Amino acid sequence: MHILKVGVNYQVAPIEIREKLTFSEIDVEEAMLSLSEQDHILENIILSTCNRTEVFTVVESIEAGKDVVMQFLSNWFDMPEVDLNEHLQFKYDEEAIEHAFKLTVGLDSMVLGETQILGQVREVFLTAQALKTTGKIFNELFKRIVTFAKSAHNNTVIGEHAVSISYVAVELSKKIFGQMAGKHAVILGAGEMGELSLKNLHGSGVSDITVVNRSLENAQKLAARFNARAATMDELEDVLADADILISSTGANAAVLTKEQLVPLQKRRKNKPLFLIDIAVPRDIDSSVDELDNIFLYDVDDLQYVADENMAARKEAATMIESQLVHELSSFQNWVNTLEVVPLIKALREKSIGIQERTLESIFRKMPDLDEREEKVLRKHTSSIINQLLEQPIKQAKKIGNNEYSPDAKEMFKDIFGLESYMDDVDQVEKSDQAINKNSSFVLPVKR
Repeated sequence: MHILKVGVNYQVAPIEIREKLTFSEIDVEEAMLSLSEQDHILENIILSTCNRTEVFTVVESIEAGKDVVMQFLSNWFDMPEVDLNEHLQFKYDEEAIEHAFKLTVGLDSMVLGETQILGQVREVFLTAQALKTTGKIFNELFKRIVTFAKSAHNNTVIGEHAVSISYVAVELSKKIFGQMAGKHAVILGAGEMGELSLKNLHGSGVSDITVVNRSLENAQKLAARFNARAATMDELEDVLADADILISSTGANAAVLTKEQLVPLQKRRKNKPLFLIDIAVPRDIDSSVDELDNIFLYDVDDLQYVADENMAARKEAATMIESQLVHELSSFQNWVNTLEVVPLIKALREKSIGIQERTLESIFRKMPDLDEREEKVLRKHTSSIINQLLEQPIKQAKKIGNNEYSPDAKEMFKDIFGLESYMDDVDQVEKSDQAINKNSSFVLPVKR
């Protein structure tokens, strides 16, 4: 079995492509369930953010898995595979695992050290677990990934200079205006990104803020926490009549602000400049808006060019985290390797328990007058003998998985203990389990 990552991100695809390949929060759940039903897909997690859509899968074979995921994405987004292939990025086994660690820590983000991605990965992992689209491999891997990322944020300088796309959007605003005090800022969308933008604006000295959202109740809840105003989408044009800057991050699937809506506002604004920062994917603001005089539009891809005073500190922290990551990758590899000898250990235990049971049956036949307590004592002590005898062989079996001569060593172990016939029984049980549930235990052969 193999780990396969297929996806698009800001490094390989422009926003015009990424917004076409974006899953909404509800879509992600449906997509993971749908993908789990496909042939060759044993486990899956789909991460979809403003900068990436990543499909992580455990597959029976790389080529078969790649074909299935490609066809799945092509069908879901109604895009020909040949067009998809031009922008998709593929990573396999060790590369896919390392990529998952790095993106969760924020080392693979547009803004180095971005902190929001950790919460997004953790959330989709918990969702995938609840939907049962993950199994033994991804449950272990993503548990380790989230734990490592938390530790990195808590124990390195990256955590002291926490950033997000929302943070950079506000930093861009500060570079545009210099002095933010006295400016009227509009937050379009009352979700997590909108909340972070509002916090950063408030912390930058902006006191005149309006939160605009489809749900007035949600807008009011967020606005109340920062002494801001609230408005509905129907009031957006009036709100923009005297605004200086708008930061937009709704979850809409199509543009919520168009050129046609802004044209009538130009007279009311008397050529006063309006800066629009769209950090949503798919984009909230139609790109043609940028054609209007005194209207300046920035999308999420523009933010990567914003200078960052804390970049040097984060780069230093990133180097430290990458050195720690080497141990994490090795540790996970050792865990995977141990899975390879699980059938050996099961067969050894099965043979040993069989010997114990046959021996006890013989004793009970020859000593029919034993009472219940005496039989219980015999079972307990023979079990103790079995466990003590198995302790060292099991330790050696676990070491075999990390041995470069693993295949030969496994065969030798099997021959020494006479496990051939028992291995067949174990294989049959495991195949039966996998037929019932594709997420049952299996071996992942990651390269050594």
